[in-house]
Amino acid sequence: MNSGLFRGGFPKFLPWALTFLLLSAALPRAFAATWSVRAQPTHLVNGSPVLFRVKPPSRLKLVKGSWIGHEFAFSFDAKSRTWFALAGVSMETAPGSYALELSGETASGKTPARQLAFTRKFAVARGKYPKIEVKLSVESKFTEPTPEQQKEIEEGQQIKKDYLNRVTPDREWLGSFAAPAEATISDVFGSERMFNGKTSSPHLGLDFRVPSGTSVEAMNSGTVLLARPLYFEGGFVVIDHGQGLLTLYMHLSEFKVKEGEQVKRGQVIGLSGGTGRATGPHLHVAVRWQGTYLDPAALLKLRLP
Repeated sequence: MNSGLFRGGFPKFLPWALTFLLLSAALPRAFAATWSVRAQPTHLVNGSPVLFRVKPPSRLKLVKGSWIGHEFAFSFDAKSRTWFALAGVSMETAPGSYALELSGETASGKTPARQLAFTRKFAVARGKYPKIEVKLSVESKFTEPTPEQQKEIEEGQQIKKDYLNRVTPDREWLGSFAAPAEATISDVFGSERMFNGKTSSPHLGLDFRVPSGTSVEAMNSGTVLLARPLYFEGGFVVIDHGQGLLTLYMHLSEFKVKEGEQVKRGQVIGLSGGTGRATGPHLHVAVRWQGTYLDPAALLKLRLP
């Protein structure tokens, strides 16, 4: 044996061999721990909807997420080979850094299924929402209701409590959301308004300046959850797009759909009006995700699979 290969009884190349073997053993673990996680939009604020896209290190059969107290499931996009889910940040969320916690299960095959987990933090800033100084006036029954009217209000509140917090398991929306009508915006999400000299809660929707009788279209595919008149909302349609995502259409003068009916994006669901607490004919649209209101204008800007 060539003695030049030895030093102290060990091959002189052994340290290099050990280093190579150790690095080779570590590489699979390093790559296995790599997740790709992106958010759209990249700048998150309170009241913002967000599309999370996830590319895990292994082929998974399911991916779940936890975000600011909400649990939700991801869908797989075969075209981009990524998992995606719509979520949101409530208006009450304070600025800070919040963790998106991911978990997944590897697809069964030759090896037993394994559980994977990953956490990525995202910064949330405070949104800049306008304050409207113009005082609006509505009928006194909306600011000083009688006992009979108060009972009607409470009935409407109970209906919304029963329906608007529902989370159905399957996603029904497909592709980007579309505006419900072609019209200018008369009021935006998050603005503070005054009714009869009293400051109301922030405006949690988007107002379209449309005359009575204008066709109102579904913003995406889903199932009609509500189609009935309520005290403040007037003619009220709610579409369930699945997984806790709802779109709400208010002050309608006529219904074109029934509760339980499945609708497609662009389908006419009603006609605009000025019913309920409204200062005039217009369409108020709101977006609700797992019990929290989100900015409809921001949702309309998202490019969704």
